[in-house]
Amino acid sequence: MSTPSFVSPSQIRAQFSAAMSAMYKNEVPLYGDLMDLVADVNQRCLDNDPALREHLENTNELARLDEERHGAIRVGTAQELHTIRRLFAVMGMSPVGYYDLAPAGVPVHSTAFRALHEDELKQSPFRVFTSLLRLELIDDEALRNEAAEILSRRQIFTPGAIALIEKHEQQGGLDAADAEQFVKEALETFRWHTAATVTSAQYDALHDQHRLIADVVAFKGPHINHLTPRTLDIDAVQEQMPQRGITPKAVIEGPPTRQHAILLRQTSFKALNEAVRFTDQGDDAQGSHTARFGEIEQRGAALTAKGRDLYDQLLTATREEMGGAPTEANAQQYYQTLAKHFEAFPDDLVELFKQDLAYFVYTPTAQGLAKKGKYPADISMTQLVEDGDVRLDTIVYEDFLPVSAAGIFQSNLGDSGTAEYKQMSNQELFERDLGSAVMDEQRLYQEQSQRSLAQCFAALGL
Repeated sequence: MSTPSFVSPSQIRAQFSAAMSAMYKNEVPLYGDLMDLVADVNQRCLDNDPALREHLENTNELARLDEERHGAIRVGTAQELHTIRRLFAVMGMSPVGYYDLAPAGVPVHSTAFRALHEDELKQSPFRVFTSLLRLELIDDEALRNEAAEILSRRQIFTPGAIALIEKHEQQGGLDAADAEQFVKEALETFRWHTAATVTSAQYDALHDQHRLIADVVAFKGPHINHLTPRTLDIDAVQEQMPQRGITPKAVIEGPPTRQHAILLRQTSFKALNEAVRFTDQGDDAQGSHTARFGEIEQRGAALTAKGRDLYDQLLTATREEMGGAPTEANAQQYYQTLAKHFEAFPDDLVELFKQDLAYFVYTPTAQGLAKKGKYPADISMTQLVEDGDVRLDTIVYEDFLPVSAAGIFQSNLGDSGTAEYKQMSNQELFERDLGSAVMDEQRLYQEQSQRSLAQCFAALGL
């Protein structure tokens, strides 16, 4: 009996990412303009910075750069979250990290679905930041019950998608024809629908509670609300967006501009005001809804637990000095204050390595390989680096930042989107709804770095 020929999950993920991008470009033409701008900026960076190009080539990031995207969706029920996990598993994507956005005034908690191993990420680094609405944070009991009832009536997955998820689980994979059909079926979950599932009065009540609640509850499914390309210079993109007729948010979220980028910097264009039709309106009547926007990101080094603690400490100090989150009115002052505090964060690769602030891949240099077999047994990696026998490259940060995510969400919800929620994080409940534990991103980076270290030592005969 012949073994079935299955398409690799990474190939399915790459196909789905391309299909999602094409769909979103058709739905939101400004996304296409954004892609053109990012491509121009990236090419200019590569032309003008040979060291950056070498780093990207050495870490296998250059080949994936043009394909790199992250999307974001918001689901409404535990069952939807549970099934979306199974859907992403077909594409080799696992839940990584737990993010609670409620303390920042956004009533969701989230995870990021992505590939886990660097070889899989090299084939397709597509990620989806996936948030679950926390209905328990709606303080109006009648509205909370009504929202739960509305959500209980919808089915966000096609019968074909469910059937292919089950087939994948039963036989351990999908063949080429099934994989192609799966991409088509799965795409329907993320499509925009102009017809709402609620009356205009219901929408207004949900919207008045929180704009994001209306976005999750009032529609047929978790339409993709942004799709994010990766740039090599987010400051240049932010500056050039208005020249392309794109209005950026006031402040870039994340760390300041640095020679060696760390973690994640993000900006976006303002959410679109889109026509929708509520269930109590005729074909000619139209309401409006604001949710979908364009986002751009610049990814830097993954930080160790020690580095992340320092980052959080410096960001907190900046915001305390500013008296809160940055606004359009104090953007320049915020940047200056942020840069001042982050002077305490080394901007030198060797120092980042020595102080154990970032994760690295280690590559033997030609000089180092020439000494193979001649090293003392107790030589340290620090010595190898300082002698020029090993090259350091930071591991790219594949995940997200809750403060930045909340900042992006809030900038596109408007002033009335701000709320205060007192309830504590509940990762245990989230994982129960998800149907699995979330992966610890720190462990993934540590394992990748250890694999690189072992390969480097072997190559040097150590």
